[in-house]
Amino acid sequence: MIPSIPQPRAFRAAYMAYVLLFFVYLALPLVVVAVFAFNDSQFPSLPWEGFTWNWFFGDERPMIGVFHERPILRAIGTSAIVGSCVALLSVAVGTSNAFLFNRYRFRGRGLLYVLMLLPLVIPGIVLGISILVFSSTVANGLWDAVKYDAEMLRPGLVLVVLGQFSFITTIATLVISARLQKFDQTLEEAALNLGADRLTAVRTITIPYLMPAIIGALVVAFLMSFENFNTTLMLVGSDAPLTVAMFDRLKEGSTPLLNAVSLLLMIGSSLLALVMIAFQRRS
Repeated sequence: MIPSIPQPRAFRAAYMAYVLLFFVYLALPLVVVAVFAFNDSQFPSLPWEGFTWNWFFGDERPMIGVFHERPILRAIGTSAIVGSCVALLSVAVGTSNAFLFNRYRFRGRGLLYVLMLLPLVIPGIVLGISILVFSSTVANGLWDAVKYDAEMLRPGLVLVVLGQFSFITTIATLVISARLQKFDQTLEEAALNLGADRLTAVRTITIPYLMPAIIGALVVAFLMSFENFNTTLMLVGSDAPLTVAMFDRLKEGSTPLLNAVSLLLMIGSSLLALVMIAFQRRS
């Protein structure tokens, strides 16, 4: 609907009702999850048995809380480590890719760009299986040839980081490239005319300009890694990140403990998003 064009009152009312229902549809599942995190019951469902904090702070079973459930805390720590590694790698490579595709013209550039985008259209579970098969084949080949056991190519955290990095770096590249395209290269040329070398000009002028996009890509990459499930499930070893740990718990039966974890994740993700927005506005 275009605001500058007069519309019948009935149409405006229907449009507002549609927008309202759309946001209710998006928010209602999250609200239900959050509410049942405080239900004094063994099951995250009706009837409502009363309000409790036990699913967060309880220290006795069966109502042991998130902050006393060591496997969940360990899984959160594992996800944070994996997310940090993936975010740093993705932003570093994404920044390099942004300069490559925006500053240089070379044969095969279009094909290389398509190959970079390809992981975005491949289902996560297919990507995970492909990486697992490839890495296992290489590891088995190394063992057969030189009797070297490449543990980093076996299911585990290293392979999870590499698997997530394979598609999250594409997102980082696109985010940083979008801002780099708006950069006025005459600023770098002015720095070169004043005696700075190419690296100094990029470090002191271009990188600060790109910093809002770099921080944004860092946050997005971390959140995408933290919540990734399909690819991670295919590559995980004994140390399970949070999404896989929650999936294993869910197979045993859902409890409000999972609702409490989900609520904490929603709060953490929202705070990170707000910090990113505030930083970009200041910049």
